[in-house]
Amino acid sequence: MQKIFFFSLLFLCACQNKKDMYKDYNFRLLSDTIAMKLIEMPISCVNKEFPNKLNQSLDSASEMGTPAKLHPAFYGCYDWHSSVHGHWMMLALRNKFPKLTQNEKVMQLLSHNITPENMAKELAYFQRKSEKGFERTYGWAWFLKLTQEAKESQSPEAQALYTHLKPLAAYISLEYQTFLPKLVYPIRSGEHTNTAFGLSFAYDYAVAMGDDALKKVIVKTAKDLFLKDENAPLAWEPSGYDFLSSCLEEANLMSRVLAKDDFLNWVSHFLPQLSKPDFDLRHGDVIDRTDGKLAHLDGLNFSRAWCLYRIAKMDSRYAHLKLLADSHIRHSLHRLKDGNYSGDHWLGSFAVLALMEAGE
Repeated sequence: MQKIFFFSLLFLCACQNKKDMYKDYNFRLLSDTIAMKLIEMPISCVNKEFPNKLNQSLDSASEMGTPAKLHPAFYGCYDWHSSVHGHWMMLALRNKFPKLTQNEKVMQLLSHNITPENMAKELAYFQRKSEKGFERTYGWAWFLKLTQEAKESQSPEAQALYTHLKPLAAYISLEYQTFLPKLVYPIRSGEHTNTAFGLSFAYDYAVAMGDDALKKVIVKTAKDLFLKDENAPLAWEPSGYDFLSSCLEEANLMSRVLAKDDFLNWVSHFLPQLSKPDFDLRHGDVIDRTDGKLAHLDGLNFSRAWCLYRIAKMDSRYAHLKLLADSHIRHSLHRLKDGNYSGDHWLGSFAVLALMEAGE
């Protein structure tokens, strides 16, 4: 009985220490110590082929194949888009922290996966007649973000990666320009198909790359779909599997495409409660982290945080939202790397994105 009590006490202490690791952490500072912990997550999975979820539409049996055969660059981390944002996370942390001990390993992985041959096969997959909607628009957006990160890096190795990524990025830009004029209604899901999220990353890419045609269609689409929105039903969020806030992601997008004063006027009608100093928003709770869908809600806490940080920077009347964003990160950050692959294969990139938005 004493042995059972002793080991139970050790387990509780270990859990408590994990929670206390971030107790005094400044949530508006992505430190190299935290970066070293988080970067291990994609390192461990970008070349882990199984388990895997292939999202395919097949015209014939000849189009079947293993994940590594179909997607030689982005076959790890369970699914294509998670692999892409795992590659982004490694490159982004390498760029931000050039002295991380894992940086040599990171560049080995990136250079091994992102080659001209592998990217030609990735592009060929997108060009299949049966895959016109593949990864639209979540994976598209993350791929553009990865390409932008490579382009903006100062290292010769990253510039080489950019050269290899560029053809698929150009293809995705054209696919956006073809698809968006057909989108009569926004997709407001809290999962992958969310329109506002996909447009935010694509807009940043268009601005950074000088892709004026893409920028133009994004601005027009955002205004057509969202400009007249008022009194967003924030109280309806989250739904059970959300990892994005439909309402806050919309505000996040509009903060990009509208001039500052126009945005402040728009958000005062869209989410009037945000400007109240006592505004609160309960974080998403996960009961079972072994369930990949339920684990989405940890991602929701991070994505809410990056939206709240951005809105807070727009005007002093929204400065209190920083504390709310901090609390959302605090709720889920200590749960990363808990041994459940359902979350470990993707959540780190959401945490990094939230922490980077906090520090900008």
